Amino acid sequence: MYKILKKTQFSEKVFEFRVHAPRMAKKAHAGQFLMVRIDETGERVPFTFANWNPEEGWVEFIFMVVGKTTECLSKLEEGDEIRDITGPLGCPTEVEGDRAAVIGGGVGLAIAYPVARTLCEQGKKVSVIMGARTKDLLILFEQFAALPLENLFVTTDDGTMGEKGVVTLPLRRLCETDSIDSCFCVGPVPMMKFSTLTCREFNIPIIASLNPIMVDGTGMCGCCRVEVGGDTKFACVDGPDFDANLVDWDDLAHRQASYKAEEAASIKHYEEDCACQK
Repeated sequence: MYKILKKTQFSEKVFEFRVHAPRMAKKAHAGQFLMVRIDETGERVPFTFANWNPEEGWVEFIFMVVGKTTECLSKLEEGDEIRDITGPLGCPTEVEGDRAAVIGGGVGLAIAYPVARTLCEQGKKVSVIMGARTKDLLILFEQFAALPLENLFVTTDDGTMGEKGVVTLPLRRLCETDSIDSCFCVGPVPMMKFSTLTCREFNIPIIASLNPIMVDGTGMCGCCRVEVGGDTKFACVDGPDFDANLVDWDDLAHRQASYKAEEAASIKHYEEDCACQK
């Protein structure tokens, strides 16, 4: 059992949990993820490490409520326990070059933060681009601002914070001024796809952290298949980071939408059960 040490709510649907996991905290690296199962009958869901502290023995992950499992998870409070957490899983993030851009969109900022922090610790010159639909959905701004960054750009779709527009606007400026020689991106599939196309124009290598549907997390189920350079890869063991120029983005988007109807039916059934119990 893993005790929740701290619960933070960033917005109506976005939460952060800090859980006691001393052995996991000693092995975690930027870009890796963990699998969570709330109880004995719950499904396994993956979340990327947002932070960790090996001395204090805790790890943090951030999630958005999108279905029954994350809805149930959001109801837990500090002091409650989660049945199972397994990690670290996947390969740590590696970014080449001395001048890197780190792009995070939406909840993907939770993954972008430890990557940016690690690159800064490695002595690289790091530019961060943060993207969200609106100011209220932009997470971890204070944490990013505290890093020794070369540049920190914020974009929001509605212009409520930073620059109005999408992350490719400051990315293009960095590329045009020859300010970066590598890039890392994580977030919604369209954002990663168009960040890749922008970098491709300037022949700048870019890595993407992918988030396909995942069941097992250890390479046995095959659900997290992604097409990379014409080959089938498993995000849980071969990734989650891949050369973004080789990713089949249309296939990834199609796979992510595979169980939307079932997910909607599950959360509806859960809400009806909750209503009946009141």
